[in-house]
Order: sequence, then structure tokens, then C-alpha cells
Amino acid sequence: MAARGAWPPPTPALGGLFGVGGRGPPDPAPEPKQLPELIRRKRDGERLSEEDIRHFVHAVVEGSAQDTQIGAMLMAIRLRGMDLEETFALTQALAKSGQQLEWPEAWHQQLVDKHSTGGVGDKVSLVLAPALAACGCKVPMISGRGLGHTGGTLDKLESIPGFSVIQSPEKMQMLLERVGCCIVGQSKELVPADGLLYAARDVTATVDSLPLITASILSKKIVEGLSALVVDVKYGGAAVFPDQEQARELARALVDVGAGLGMRVAAALTAMDNPLGRSVGHALEVEEALLCLDGAGPRDLRDLVSQLGGALLWLSGQVGTHAQGAVRVTTALDDGSARGRFERMLAAQGVDPGLARALCSGTPAQRRQLLPRAREQEELCALEDGTVERIQALPLALVLRELGAGRSRAGETIRLGVGAELLVDVGQRLRRGTPWLRVHLDRPALSTPQRHALQEALVLSERAPFEAPSPFTQLVLPPPVSQS
Repeated sequence: MAARGAWPPPTPALGGLFGVGGRGPPDPAPEPKQLPELIRRKRDGERLSEEDIRHFVHAVVEGSAQDTQIGAMLMAIRLRGMDLEETFALTQALAKSGQQLEWPEAWHQQLVDKHSTGGVGDKVSLVLAPALAACGCKVPMISGRGLGHTGGTLDKLESIPGFSVIQSPEKMQMLLERVGCCIVGQSKELVPADGLLYAARDVTATVDSLPLITASILSKKIVEGLSALVVDVKYGGAAVFPDQEQARELARALVDVGAGLGMRVAAALTAMDNPLGRSVGHALEVEEALLCLDGAGPRDLRDLVSQLGGALLWLSGQVGTHAQGAVRVTTALDDGSARGRFERMLAAQGVDPGLARALCSGTPAQRRQLLPRAREQEELCALEDGTVERIQALPLALVLRELGAGRSRAGETIRLGVGAELLVDVGQRLRRGTPWLRVHLDRPALSTPQRHALQEALVLSERAPFEAPSPFTQLVLPPPVSQS
């Protein structure tokens, strides 16, 4: 399933991308060009050399690149694209902008991670990292904050009082030794260039650039020294890529570039038309993640955690098949071992041990008292009879962002208790007047346009009740490991 060709503009002869041969002798190393010249070249559809890309990334990190220049370059890349060689060079330059993590040699086959391109209600990382640790893996997960209308793993974890996402490389190693997993942000030591570009993409309408996404994801993972990585590439109405074929193109690029970097990367295509699970919003999603760690929780969330975790156990050689890996992850959820790892991770990353214990052993009602809560709740009822065909995630996420659950610009404060609970499932038959959504908000009531947008998100049909399909669609695999 290797990508053949390049993103626009196309460039010929990419066969030598990751090895000897290909496009002939390398270009002679030029003198570093000024940033306006680099921006002009990419704006006009020209290729940037490896040296050009290193120069741009260096300017971003040292602060000599103005915000306007960074935005201009990101937009030029978004509009003109990068071929795989440029994307490879950008990924390496971002990764080398900070410290490289080093682990004990004995951990090599155990080091795994997962990344998502972003969705609504996507709390998979909160469940998967401790589940994989319970299966014997080491999971040094470097995560991000909310981007566009999607929520960020770090923001969700910060709804737990005391949780610290900034950890030094030395503290990360201690966490992996004692717990088996950690979930951290991009500190100044780790991939600082990507942290700066990540924030700029959110406010320059360049979130959906294939090469920028590829380089951003893989640069954070290169520094982790992983044995295997699975990327959850979402498609659908609330995903970065509404079209499944675009998502598949990104998946193949991630697998291709990952292989060139010496990392076994698989990409899972998953649907993001409906929210994942029943809760959207930071504290509410932590509650639902804990339900999943109890061995309960929504079926779609459990299934996706098991599928992604199973793929990682298989890719890293710890089980013989994907299916065997999925069973092992499910067992870790059901027997409480994953929840135990989550409690230990919370305590090790700054949460008071008593609070961590109460969150992980309490009832759902008790947990709600321990996490941030919105001041008000408002329920919406079905306006007519029908079967729930879908609950459109995008309008729901946009309203919640207006209510303070997301960011309109980088660095904006978010309201951790704001969110929504779905009270019905896709495929369920509803009668008019049945509550289907509970909104948690910090203002007296929803506005009329907000209420209308949310009611429009509930799509009903006249067909018979049905079982909603799993969001997991396809696993794009790396090439087989050579035995020579």
C-alpha cells in the first residue's frame, strides 16, 4: 500500500527517496537563503532542498522567523504541497530541533505509541496508554492540545487536578520504569519546532496540509525511539479529511515516511461522522475513559481501543496476530490491570495519590464530584419520532467550542467542565419528546442559534432500529521486514 507519486506539485523519480540511487547526484549545498526567498520558491511551486528546510526550521526555533513569515510558509506548503523527499526532510528537521530520547536497549521491542489526527469525543489515548502498559509495553506518549474543533489529550488530562503534562526526559524514563506509560506535552527539550508550527497551523487555516500533518506526527514519534506506531487517521464530517480517499493518502504517506525513518508505522482508517463514545468535553471524556477502564463504557470506544492496541502488540512482535493483540488489550480493560496503570500514571504525574485512587475506584457519581463541572445543564428532546441515523459530530463540536470547550486561537483558556453527553445511540428508535442530548455549560442557557444547530445534528430516519457499525474501517500496514 505504498504511496506512489507525490502530493501536488508532482515530482518524478521518487524511487530513491529512502536509499541509494533515485534522482542522481544530490544538489550542491547552497548558501542558506533568506526566508523571503524560501517562501517565494515554495509559493511558486518549486522544491525546497534539505538545507532550505533545515534553515526554515532553525529560524522558527531561534526566533528570527517572524510570525507573518511562518504563516506565509505554512500557507505556501498547504497550497503547493511537498513531495515525499521534502516531507522526509521536514520531518527530520523538526525531530532534530530538540533533544532525542534514549532508552535502555532492553526496552527496544516494547516501545510503542499511538497518535490520532483528531476527532470529536476521542479519548482513546487515555485508555490505550495504560492498557498497553498493562500488556507489558513502554508507552512514551507525546500528545497535543486541541486543534481546530477537535479536543486535545493534554487538555483532557489537565481537567484532573494536579496532572502535569510537562515532564523532563529523565522523569519520562522514571515513569516508564515505574508505570509503563506516560502522556506528556512538547516541552522545550522535545521537538520545539513542531510545537511552534502546530500552534501556527491552528490559526492559519493550514491544519489539513498532508505534508505538515505527516511531519508533525512523525517528528514527535522519531524522538521517542519507538519499535512500532499506529496512527488513527480519521475521515468523515468531523475529521480533518472528510473524504476517505484523502485520509487513505495520508495513511499511506505516514506508513511510507515512517518506513524510511526506520519505524514500523501502521495507519488505521476510522470514521468520524458521529462523536466517539457518548461524551464530548474534557472532564466528561475523562469520566468516560474511566468507565472504559472499568471494563464498561461505550462499545465503539472499547472496540477502537482494542483494535489499535492489538495492532501495536502485533507490529512490535509481542503477539502472532492482530486479533490476538486485540484480545489481550480487551482483557487488560476487563480485569482492572489497565485501570491500575492509569491510577499509577496519575499519581506519578502530579495528581494527589488519594485523588487518583478515588477517581479510579469511585462510582461515576463520585468521580463527577472530583472533576471540574459546568454551572448549568440543559437537555434537548427529539422533535419527532424516528431512528437515530447519525449524530453529526461537527456541529456539536462547533457549538461546544462557542461555549468555551475549545479554542478559537492558540493559547486561549478553555472551560474544562463544558461539554455534552449523548443520551441515545446511533441505530436507536426515538419517540418525540425523548431527551437525546445533555449540554453542560457555564452560562444560563443555550442561545437560539446554538439550540437550532444542535437539533440539526440529530439525523433521524424511518428505517428499523439497527446496530451501529464500528468506526474502525481499515489497517494500512508497513512493508514486511526484510529477512536478508
